[in-house]
Amino acid sequence: MLLIDDVLISDDVLEEYFFCKLDACKGACCYEGDYGAPLEDAEIDEIKTLLDKVWEYLPESSKLKVKDKGVYDVFGKEQFKGTPLHEDGSCVFLFRDDLGIAKCAFEHAYYKGEITFKKPVSCHLYPVRISKNEKTGFEAINYNRWDICNAACQNGEKKQVPLFRFLKEALIRKYGEAFYNEMDAAYINRYQKE
Repeated sequence: MLLIDDVLISDDVLEEYFFCKLDACKGACCYEGDYGAPLEDAEIDEIKTLLDKVWEYLPESSKLKVKDKGVYDVFGKEQFKGTPLHEDGSCVFLFRDDLGIAKCAFEHAYYKGEITFKKPVSCHLYPVRISKNEKTGFEAINYNRWDICNAACQNGEKKQVPLFRFLKEALIRKYGEAFYNEMDAAYINRYQKE
């Protein structure tokens, strides 16, 4: 484990290789699973504000679900807020491109320059998940292994990209550049020392 500030980082985040391969998985992390992507309260407010900007990208079934459920649902024994899901486990904010790859409506609008919110930070950080111990105040960054990401693991190994470096932009977004730089320095010190 690596400790930076009040954040515990699992060794897997530094040691494992990862680089998304959407042509292989078709964005399965957006349409498989039992729980929606965790949302921070500020993100829920942002999603509500931006909903009209992404509305045209949503399939009709998602529009109906959002009208019925709203922009978040509550999941698990922890009762965390997350993106609503369809019965088949797919996120209501996804649509499929011409190749059948699941895409995030918010990310699509972001890349088109229509909004400045890329997507929920928990989605941006996937395949890592963050948990918080309310008693100690510590957060933990853990690698969420899932067989749907096998192609990404193989691709990362081929490219020699450690998981945390693949997630550089997302980690900086969540924790800041100084935090990321400290993680990178720890990695170099631990794994690339001569």
